[in-house]
Amino acid sequence: MAQQVGLIDFGSVGNVESVRRALIAAGAEVKLIRTADEFDGVSHYVLPGVGSFHEVMEGIRANGLEEPIRQAAQSRPTLGICLGMQMLASLGFEFGETAGFDLIDGEVRLMRCKAPVPHIGFNRIEPIKESPLFAGIDPEAEFYFMHSYEFVNYTDVCALSSHGGHRFVSAVSKGDLYGVQFHPEKSREHGIRLLKNFIEL
Repeated sequence: MAQQVGLIDFGSVGNVESVRRALIAAGAEVKLIRTADEFDGVSHYVLPGVGSFHEVMEGIRANGLEEPIRQAAQSRPTLGICLGMQMLASLGFEFGETAGFDLIDGEVRLMRCKAPVPHIGFNRIEPIKESPLFAGIDPEAEFYFMHSYEFVNYTDVCALSSHGGHRFVSAVSKGDLYGVQFHPEKSREHGIRLLKNFIEL
């Protein structure tokens, strides 16, 4: 029986449909969650995200979703994707200082490197600690990135990547909470395998 995954759709997010299709391809049943009373009855949660840290967090607070998302991420396996990963941090500095969900200690700051920013395209990851997310994935696999800001964290990193000689955090984990800076839904078979690994947790 397929796991039912709650895909949190908090508005102004361009990748919800592509994430939904990728989760289905990975074997999940998907429940779209748009209001605070729709969080029950699922085994896993996915927090996607495209846009600015400040705008999206303010929208989440205005719609009464901050505490339900925080509670969900502490009660079931949860995966944050791109901005969804960044919002797990304590603070973000895109368009001013904004509090995040404060579930993983860290800050989100503008990427500074000797290469074009935003960082867009396929890139490799370097797992630095064992994580079930990367089980069975080829070490040479590449994942699709599209971001200008990076998650600065030193305690919960499970993978790094490099751009313009600059190493940055590409995945974090803390208990049953996971975040990936890249887009698995745009990363072909490797991204589908990662999502399959997640829903099988």
